[in-house]
Amino acid sequence: MQSLKYLSSLTAVALILCAAAFSKDSNSGSFDLPDSATVGSTVLQPGHYKAEWTGSENAVTISILQNGKKVATTQGSIKQLPSKSSADAVTLATQQDNSKRVEEIDFNHRTQALVLSGM
Repeated sequence: MQSLKYLSSLTAVALILCAAAFSKDSNSGSFDLPDSATVGSTVLQPGHYKAEWTGSENAVTISILQNGKKVATTQGSIKQLPSKSSADAVTLATQQDNSKRVEEIDFNHRTQALVLSGM
């Protein structure tokens, strides 16, 4: 009887941990930045980054991480794509001073994209 209770408890803990892992991954994605570009008030150099976001679809807080360290934060929203993105993609907008700003991030095999505010 005690081994059955132990097994049930262990199974419940495993299910909770798996659910937490999947929910965290659904609000994050990796991307490569091809050129220097601004996110929020931070200029990011070309490289590999991870975006994590929290909030509702129309108002998300987006954190950009590189090597596990938060390097930029901005606001944005979630955009529904008509079909799954075939690759990670970053849309850059050119500013009046010819600098670039990250405008949108699409993630491979996802139907949602991040739209970053123009702060």
